Amino acid sequence: MTAAAAPGSPVPSPESGSSSASAPPPAAGSIPGRPGAGPGRVTAPASATAPASATAPWKGWAAVCAVALGIFCLITSELLPVGLLTPVGADLGVSDGTAGLMVTVPGLVAGFCAPLVTVGAGRLDRRLVLCVLIALTAAANLAAAVAPGFAVVLAARLLVGVGVGGFWAIAGGLAVRLVPEHHVGRATALVFGGVPTASVLGVPAGTLLGELGGWRTAFAAVGALGLVTLTALVLLLPPLPPSRHIAFPELPALLRENRAVRAGVVVTFLVVTGQFAAYTFVRPILQDVSGIDAGFVSTLLLGYGVAGVAGNFLAGARDAYRTLLVISVALALILALIAVLPGPVAGTTLLLAWGLAYGGVSVSVQGWMIKAAPAATEAATSLMVAMFNLAIAAGALFGGLAVDGISAPAAPLGGAALMLLSAVTVWVTAIRRRPDHLG
Repeated sequence: MTAAAAPGSPVPSPESGSSSASAPPPAAGSIPGRPGAGPGRVTAPASATAPASATAPWKGWAAVCAVALGIFCLITSELLPVGLLTPVGADLGVSDGTAGLMVTVPGLVAGFCAPLVTVGAGRLDRRLVLCVLIALTAAANLAAAVAPGFAVVLAARLLVGVGVGGFWAIAGGLAVRLVPEHHVGRATALVFGGVPTASVLGVPAGTLLGELGGWRTAFAAVGALGLVTLTALVLLLPPLPPSRHIAFPELPALLRENRAVRAGVVVTFLVVTGQFAAYTFVRPILQDVSGIDAGFVSTLLLGYGVAGVAGNFLAGARDAYRTLLVISVALALILALIAVLPGPVAGTTLLLAWGLAYGGVSVSVQGWMIKAAPAATEAATSLMVAMFNLAIAAGALFGGLAVDGISAPAAPLGGAALMLLSAVTVWVTAIRRRPDHLG
């Protein structure tokens, strides 16, 4: 039986492809693979969590912190050019649009590399793989810092995409192997806390460094952070031999045979596409619709990021299915309102609520994948990460077409429509079919 056939759909059914149909059904909301799992808790097979029981608790949490630092470093690396497009373009003689490829290219590469790295890692120790990926990212940033031309910078950004996609796909499901099962939700939230924290701290700090010492200094600093992260991973991560070897054909098989994984990938696409269709154009929306002065937008976006960090930790220990339903409905309402309600007070309030709601997305979709395929967490995570990164590019494209073809408010309204589709998908595939959905 392949990993794709492992139990893990929210509710086993004949079409799910699971061979567990003849086995007694799990407790409502529980996850197959560990007896006595409680409702909504993220668990995994005993083999996957063995390292957590074999080490002191503080060592497990130290390892989680090292992985979180890795996520922070990688997302900062991916988004760093956002605040440096103009100085990079001016120094290297390219337009702002061409310089924007420094953001687009890593996202697309990360989307394709997430499953490829997961399969290519084969029987290698995951500790070694993570160290190699973070070292690659550090080297890429240092290479960009001394690049003689834009072509070299873009080549370095390709390597950043490989690091982001591969590291995220493998690291996303490691919490179940580092801490006891009753702490998995919090540990996963800590790991994914690196995503919004990079937006709140990493990117603004990199932009400030670029303003003070030039864009090359900013890239060099992130490269140095990568070396610090590499040291932390080497010292704090325990050996993490693969729980099983993943063959490439198992990835499409997992989508085909496991309804829960398939639904999770669809929900990821809808939520992330809707988010970036709107968020890519948040500045003109705040200025044109809410009437907020351009000088205050940066401060408000910082508040958005802080709210996102809070949302990440609020969502981390909760049931992934229910949380994504709430997030989807909340974002649909928020995006619809911010597109039509005038006034700085309304715009500010809605922006902070937006950050709080979206902050829980990354950790919740990861929790969905852990619950959907507890025996194939890496494979399921790689599919989610691939779709997540591709959806970022799709959202920006969709939003741009809406803004150019209609108006700025059309972008958040389109995003709201996708959020509603996400809510319906979560309800139909994960909530309505569960016997405890009224509990």
